[in-house]
Order: sequence, then C-alpha cells, then structure tokens
Amino acid sequence: MDMKDIRDMNDNDLQKEVISLKEELFNLRFQQATGQITNTARLKTVKKTIARIKTVITERELSDAK
Repeated sequence: MDMKDIRDMNDNDLQKEVISLKEELFNLRFQQATGQITNTARLKTVKKTIARIKTVITERELSDAK
C-alpha cells in the first residue's frame, strides 16, 4: 500500500486498516516465534504500512486542530 492509497482513504477506513494490520503483525510474530514463518520480509512491510497510516492520521488531526 503506497501513500497515495492511504491518503485517499477516510479516517474510519484507516482505523480499520490499522487494526487489521496489527492483527496480522501479531500473527506474523507468533509464527516467527514458533519457527513457522515463511516470508520474514512481510514483518517489515506490515510495520512500515502501520507507521505510514498513523502518520497520515496524525497529519489530519494536526491540520484539523489549526
């Protein structure tokens, strides 16, 4: 998911996406701990996507506060 897609989403969709990505991250960490993970690069991708979404949410909150 790139920044253009994230910026096009509304706030509710962004919150839902963060929740689903956090669940996926939890599952990936669990798989890594048990040695079942096949794609370790997915951990990094999910973390970065969560950070991007949270950045957009924060930007919107700051622009609304002005």
